[in-house]
Amino acid sequence: MLKNVFGILSGVWLLQMAAALPGWSAWGWLVATVAAVAGGALAFCAARSQRARSTRQAGALLVLGFVAALLAGYAYAAWRADLRLSDALDGELEGRDLLLTGVVASLPDDNGDSVRFVFEVEGMGTVEAPRAGVPRRVLMTWYRAWGRGGQQTRAVPTLRPGERWRLPVRLRLAHGSMNPGGFDYEAWLLARGLRATGNVRGDGERLEADVGGFMNGVHRLRARIRAQFAVALPDAPYRAILVALAIGDQNSIPGEQWETLRRTGIQHLVAISGSHVTLVALLVGGLLMLLWRRVPPLALRCPARLAGVLGGLAAAVGYSLLAGMAIPVQRALIMLAMVAVAMLARREASAREVLALALAAVLAFDPWAPLTAGFWLSFGAVAVILLVAGGRVSPPGRWRAAVRLQLAITFSTVPVLVALFQGFSVVAPLANAFAIPLVELVITPLVLAAVLWPASWLLQCAHAPSAWMMAALQWLAASPLALREQPLPPSWLLGAATVAAALLILPRGTPGKLAALAVLGGFSLWQPARPQAGDFHAAVLDVGQGLAVHVQTATHDLLYDSGPLYGRTSDAGERVVAPYLRALGVTRLDAVVISHDDTDHAGGLESVRARLDVTDVIGGEGDGAPFCAAGLSWQWDGVDFTVLAPESPPAGKRENGQSCVLRVSGQGGVSLLLPGDLARDGEYELVDRNRAALASTAVVAGHHGSKSSSSSPFIAAVQPDVAVFSAGYRNHYGHPHPSVWARWEAAGARNLRTDVGGMVALEAKAGKMETVAWREAGRRYWFGR
Repeated sequence: MLKNVFGILSGVWLLQMAAALPGWSAWGWLVATVAAVAGGALAFCAARSQRARSTRQAGALLVLGFVAALLAGYAYAAWRADLRLSDALDGELEGRDLLLTGVVASLPDDNGDSVRFVFEVEGMGTVEAPRAGVPRRVLMTWYRAWGRGGQQTRAVPTLRPGERWRLPVRLRLAHGSMNPGGFDYEAWLLARGLRATGNVRGDGERLEADVGGFMNGVHRLRARIRAQFAVALPDAPYRAILVALAIGDQNSIPGEQWETLRRTGIQHLVAISGSHVTLVALLVGGLLMLLWRRVPPLALRCPARLAGVLGGLAAAVGYSLLAGMAIPVQRALIMLAMVAVAMLARREASAREVLALALAAVLAFDPWAPLTAGFWLSFGAVAVILLVAGGRVSPPGRWRAAVRLQLAITFSTVPVLVALFQGFSVVAPLANAFAIPLVELVITPLVLAAVLWPASWLLQCAHAPSAWMMAALQWLAASPLALREQPLPPSWLLGAATVAAALLILPRGTPGKLAALAVLGGFSLWQPARPQAGDFHAAVLDVGQGLAVHVQTATHDLLYDSGPLYGRTSDAGERVVAPYLRALGVTRLDAVVISHDDTDHAGGLESVRARLDVTDVIGGEGDGAPFCAAGLSWQWDGVDFTVLAPESPPAGKRENGQSCVLRVSGQGGVSLLLPGDLARDGEYELVDRNRAALASTAVVAGHHGSKSSSSSPFIAAVQPDVAVFSAGYRNHYGHPHPSVWARWEAAGARNLRTDVGGMVALEAKAGKMETVAWREAGRRYWFGR
């Protein structure tokens, strides 16, 4: 069975990695799924029957069964994908003012700047009007407005799950930034059935306070619990962690606390996982069984064992609903249900079969689950437990077994953690040694008790050990050795390292362990190739409406601009630049050049400086930063960096006209021009003063393609082969302007834009410039849909 379920997983994974869906209809894929399942079942039964006359014949049938399972997984995932993509936003409605009626269908997330929630659309204007061209589920954001001095000028009303609203909105297709090592926002939306995003424009009208419905009731209960925690612990610094343990809402955990959890490797403890669900089932089931036996009439009517199993399972279901049914929770709940059925049927359940059936059930419910980190970490951890704990002739003592198990889980999940997060915590075994028992045996029971009996003293009792735990974790996280960051290796090396890690945790005497150690050694030492001397690589990152360009030579790294702010609490440095550099293995920047002081270019600087070692900031404010002015130049590894403008250091705040213009030139005359937001007047002056120095192989178009830049004389002086436009998707400035796009194109440039192609990579190699748009290189079937 395990082989066939692995075949289904392989098929689902192949489909999710596909660049486009094959051209069949949804019904065609459904028929293909049924046929593949039937063929796999026949092959499996034939292999098990006495008609398989030889081992070779049985093996061939098992291989056929695996292939049939793979085809079934692929066809099923394609069928589900075709159905989901059919619920799409009509392109003609994108960016238009619409009036929609619908229901708040999730727990609203208030981050201070805005409130985000899932809106189930019922109609256009009224409930009765059809929602033609509008998907059923939309991720909606309702922004607050802020005036000078940080004064709020427009509030957002209190939203509750189950409310019906009429909202003036603008919608857009599911779209996110696309960079190596970055978060795939579009895949995240697709997996949750959110086929568009939107902003509320103006005031809405609440039509009904509660439309009813089971899941709306669950979300209202979750909102009520969150509000009770806020009243009981108004100023408690770790209240958000207790909320996460109670209802699975992690959105309020501050970034610095997440960083502590990441560096110590215990993020899994604040995400409701299988262990939490199992703990609830055991506590409730055991207590119910104990009480049941003490009431003879009940025990005579129903065995205490049956009552305990059913009660524990019911409690697990309730807790899972409160937790939001994340992938690890689904896996644990399904496994608990299967164990409960086996216990009630008085049959012994094989742990491997239970895990295999849980995996199949999760994939059937959600074929996009393999796109999430929780899927691989949850099932991977359980598989490791089965490998380490099962089949031992002489099991070790409890403490020794616990230590061995924790070390095995930490060690074996390293390749997965590197693949997902480009790093792993070195102190995770020590942190988990005290955090796991504290969270699962003390904090979580107190939190759940406070959910059932909302007494503030229970939450205060839960918060005190949480504070002790976080203090110890912060001390561990402060060590520079706490976290090992590693660049993202190629897929073949990740696969080999995963197999090698699994091989090393098998019992003594298993062959191939020396080879496995060699593979893991190569995995830990692997570094991506850097340019040769005289060459350079540049990446125009997809940061939205802003600019950030990374330039790399043989031994040096430079960042030109740091991207925009994303509101008051986030920026491109944190969300795009740092993850990209981490995936590339860059931990130090030899220089950061800030073209000028606008927040769409300098907004991410502080986050970059907080996460990487920065040697020099050229053009930055304060700290004795070197001025960016014409005449400044240097050479790294045979690559020349020359500042062409401004002619003299500006006084005060640097506006667009004082942008730092940088030219990067490698061997063979291959060059890149970075003009920042230089306006036409500055372009005219630069052409008059230093026209010959402007000629470049590639250019990042000034001011994101605005009409205020890219004048005809400037374009004629640059004469590039490639022009890159860094702009936000459907930005309200209309960048790049069609006339600017046409001017660069008429000059012979190949135009690329980050909002369409994602990050644009420019490789100057052996006197030639090669370009790659990341969205095209790593295309998936849901892009742009």
